[in-house]
Amino acid sequence: MRRVLSLARQGEGFTRPNPLVGAVLVKDGEIVAEAYHARFGGPHAEILALEKAGDRACGADLYVNLEPCVNFPGKKTPPCVEAIIRAGVRRVVIATRDPNPRVSGRGVAQLREAGIEVVEGVLAEEARRLNEVFFHWVTTGMPFVVLKLALTLDGKIASFTGKSQWITGPAARRKVQELRRRYAAVLVGTNTVLADDPQLTLRDLEGPQPWRIVLDREGRLPLAARVFDGSAKTLVATVHMPAEKEKALRAKGGEVLRLPAGPGGVDLRTLLARLGAQGVDSILVEGGGEVAWSFLSQGLVQKLFFFYAPLILGGRRAVPAVAGEGFPEPASGIRVRDITLEWVGEDLLLTGYPEYTSIPLETLGTKDSGMRA
Repeated sequence: MRRVLSLARQGEGFTRPNPLVGAVLVKDGEIVAEAYHARFGGPHAEILALEKAGDRACGADLYVNLEPCVNFPGKKTPPCVEAIIRAGVRRVVIATRDPNPRVSGRGVAQLREAGIEVVEGVLAEEARRLNEVFFHWVTTGMPFVVLKLALTLDGKIASFTGKSQWITGPAARRKVQELRRRYAAVLVGTNTVLADDPQLTLRDLEGPQPWRIVLDREGRLPLAARVFDGSAKTLVATVHMPAEKEKALRAKGGEVLRLPAGPGGVDLRTLLARLGAQGVDSILVEGGGEVAWSFLSQGLVQKLFFFYAPLILGGRRAVPAVAGEGFPEPASGIRVRDITLEWVGEDLLLTGYPEYTSIPLETLGTKDSGMRA
């Protein structure tokens, strides 16, 4: 199963909004075929592994990290369960069931009805973490939101002059490129565009360009900003943008989404719901401090990547990593769980998951349209 998970990771950035899936066929103690889901719309890992194995699949054990798919209305690719049954596979070992309500449990049931032994739960937690984006999106209809910050040891993301390039080193910046490939969209606020004029694209790595999303409540974005260079899709979320400015941005190739007002800017929950319905399964929030506070204070962040540089800026007017009003006392702040630490060049990367024990969260509802294509 560890080999399965390793194979599945090779599809990262290319399969969305499909999950990452690997498959290994074992017979007489030896691997006879292995494969992974490489791209959206392409063959699933199970189908590829069975094709590679040919007649050797009969009587073999199939290891897969996600419950094999079944047929349902609108499905674009052949169901894996039927192919497994036809190939004569003896046993199927699954890490997790598919959370998609159209699939969950049906694949396992059909395999067992066909007389195939099914073992579930092998490395289940590792498999869930691997597909945390898919699991969240397919069950809530909302994108999995990741907050990335590059900050100093004293919690600043820019000096009092507004300078932020470069707080972290080249290895950390390379890691950020990998994150942009992993997630479907990159989001910043207007102040970040005005201060840094970032391009927000994937560079030096192969993969699809993420959507670029800018929060621009009043329509302050300059038409010359590099996010309108045409190299990737750009969506501007606004509340009060003047009609003339909207027309000009659309002429530059940008899309404008008008939303109701929310705390401190646009209504983020409505934005996430709209994006999720369009198949945007994940968002990498890259800045700045006010945007970070808006997402965190509303309980909308699922994962954190904090890159700490061995640097101290100081200064009352330096830009804090998380701004906003702040929580009134430590007890009401956001605890972070499942923390891991790793060196990325000279910088320290903290990865963790916020735990919202004191923030009243709305019920997100369910989504019935997510599926493996």
